[in-house]
Amino acid sequence: MAVEFAQSQTKENLMRAFAGESQARNRYTIAAEEACRKGFYALREVFLFTADQERAHAARFYELLKSEAGCTIQIDGGYPVDQSESLVELLKMAAHNEEEEHKDVYPAFEKIAEEEGFSEAAYAFSQIAKIERIHGERFAKLAQMLQQETYYEQEAGGEWMCLNCGYIFKGAKVPPVCPVCRHERGYFIPACMAPYLGFSNCN
Repeated sequence: MAVEFAQSQTKENLMRAFAGESQARNRYTIAAEEACRKGFYALREVFLFTADQERAHAARFYELLKSEAGCTIQIDGGYPVDQSESLVELLKMAAHNEEEEHKDVYPAFEKIAEEEGFSEAAYAFSQIAKIERIHGERFAKLAQMLQQETYYEQEAGGEWMCLNCGYIFKGAKVPPVCPVCRHERGYFIPACMAPYLGFSNCN
């Protein structure tokens, strides 16, 4: 049943999504500061990397509201307050929110957009939902590593990358400082999470 965009539920859902993504960006920027305070500089980069992707999502939803330029869109909605001094808790809260967007919020918005005849908005909701699943899984995995104390140490041995200089350490436990650039171990990230590890990581 096609409806006018100005009278649509999709218009409001796009604004809700814009608000949600904008807040997620800020939450992750704040979480990045907490990671930095605790010496987890690589985790700071993960939070900031994700925050920038949330900004891109917000920009896409905002772009789809272009026809309403100059108008004020009234919406209601619930948004989380994710504050903790525990990095594990911050990561778990982030994972929960991303999963909620992936499983519940954006699929519902997509369905409404399809019903109202806004296929471009429906597509944006469906594809961004898939990205949020990746975000959620990444946050959950990092929380698990920290909780199980395998982020810096693996009995059977592992690989880590120093995000400052790119050095790959192989062993059971990350050294206190990078042997190459002498930056502290907070710059190391498990290789499975490292960006642009190299051709050996590609199939």
